Amino acid sequence: MYLHLGQDTVVPAESIVGIYDMDTSTVSKWSREYLNRAEKEGRVINVSFYDLPKSFIICKEIENEKEIERVYISPLSSQTLQRRSQSSQLIK
Repeated sequence: MYLHLGQDTVVPAESIVGIYDMDTSTVSKWSREYLNRAEKEGRVINVSFYDLPKSFIICKEIENEKEIERVYISPLSSQTLQRRSQSSQLIK
Protein backbone atom coordinates (compact mmCIF):
# COMPACT_ATOMS: atom_id res chain seq x y z
CA MET A 1 0.00 0.00 0.00
CA TYR A 2 1.15 3.51 -0.80
CA LEU A 3 0.43 6.96 0.63
CA HIS A 4 -0.02 9.90 -1.77
CA LEU A 5 2.00 12.89 -0.49
CA GLY A 6 1.00 15.43 -3.10
CA GLN A 7 1.75 16.18 -6.76
CA ASP A 8 2.77 12.84 -8.31
CA THR A 9 4.56 11.45 -5.26
CA VAL A 10 3.65 8.26 -3.41
CA VAL A 11 5.65 6.32 -0.81
CA PRO A 12 5.18 2.81 0.58
CA ALA A 13 3.11 3.14 3.76
CA GLU A 14 5.40 0.72 5.62
CA SER A 15 8.42 2.99 5.00
CA ILE A 16 6.90 5.94 6.90
CA VAL A 17 8.60 6.70 10.21
CA GLY A 18 6.64 9.86 11.01
CA ILE A 19 4.39 12.60 9.69
CA TYR A 20 5.00 16.06 11.16
CA ASP A 21 3.29 19.44 10.94
CA MET A 22 5.69 22.00 9.48
CA ASP A 23 4.50 24.92 11.63
CA THR A 24 4.56 23.24 15.02
CA SER A 25 7.52 20.91 14.49
CA THR A 26 9.96 23.51 13.21
CA VAL A 27 9.65 25.46 16.45
CA SER A 28 11.91 22.83 18.00
CA LYS A 29 15.64 23.34 17.62
CA TRP A 30 16.06 19.58 17.07
CA SER A 31 13.61 19.59 14.15
CA ARG A 32 15.23 22.58 12.46
CA GLU A 33 18.69 21.02 12.82
CA TYR A 34 17.43 17.67 11.51
CA LEU A 35 15.83 19.28 8.43
CA ASN A 36 18.92 21.43 7.76
CA ARG A 37 21.22 18.40 8.00
CA ALA A 38 18.96 16.30 5.75
CA GLU A 39 18.87 19.08 3.17
CA LYS A 40 22.67 19.46 3.18
CA GLU A 41 23.01 15.70 2.73
CA GLY A 42 20.59 15.72 -0.23
CA ARG A 43 17.94 13.60 1.50
CA VAL A 44 15.07 16.11 1.15
CA ILE A 45 12.51 15.82 -1.63
CA ASN A 46 10.20 18.80 -1.97
CA VAL A 47 6.83 17.81 -3.46
CA SER A 48 5.16 21.14 -2.66
CA PHE A 49 6.53 22.86 -5.78
CA TYR A 50 4.10 25.76 -6.03
CA ASP A 51 2.30 25.47 -2.69
CA LEU A 52 3.40 26.34 0.80
CA PRO A 53 4.81 23.33 2.64
CA LYS A 54 2.50 22.14 5.40
CA SER A 55 4.14 18.92 6.55
CA PHE A 56 7.21 16.77 6.31
CA ILE A 57 7.33 13.00 6.22
CA ILE A 58 10.31 10.91 7.25
CA CYS A 59 10.68 7.57 5.46
CA LYS A 60 13.24 4.80 5.73
CA GLU A 61 14.19 3.63 2.27
CA ILE A 62 16.70 1.20 0.82
CA GLU A 63 19.23 2.70 -1.57
CA ASN A 64 22.27 0.77 -2.80
CA GLU A 65 21.55 -1.92 -0.20
CA LYS A 66 21.75 0.68 2.59
CA GLU A 67 18.89 1.98 4.70
CA ILE A 68 18.61 5.76 4.57
CA GLU A 69 16.14 8.29 5.91
CA ARG A 70 14.51 10.44 3.27
CA VAL A 71 12.47 13.55 4.09
CA TYR A 72 9.52 14.56 1.92
CA ILE A 73 8.15 18.11 2.14
CA SER A 74 4.43 18.04 1.34
CA PRO A 75 1.76 20.66 0.59
CA LEU A 76 -0.80 18.46 2.38
CA SER A 77 -1.45 18.92 6.10
CA SER A 78 -0.18 16.36 8.56
CA GLN A 79 -3.79 15.70 9.63
CA THR A 80 -4.81 14.89 6.05
CA LEU A 81 -1.85 12.55 5.59
CA GLN A 82 -2.47 10.80 8.91
CA ARG A 83 -6.15 10.32 8.08
CA ARG A 84 -5.21 8.86 4.70
CA SER A 85 -2.68 6.52 6.26
CA GLN A 86 -5.18 5.24 8.84
CA SER A 87 -8.11 4.83 6.47
CA SER A 88 -8.89 3.06 3.26
CA GLN A 89 -7.39 5.93 1.26
CA LEU A 90 -4.07 4.15 0.81
CA ILE A 91 -3.26 3.36 -2.81
CA LYS A 92 -2.89 -0.32 -3.66
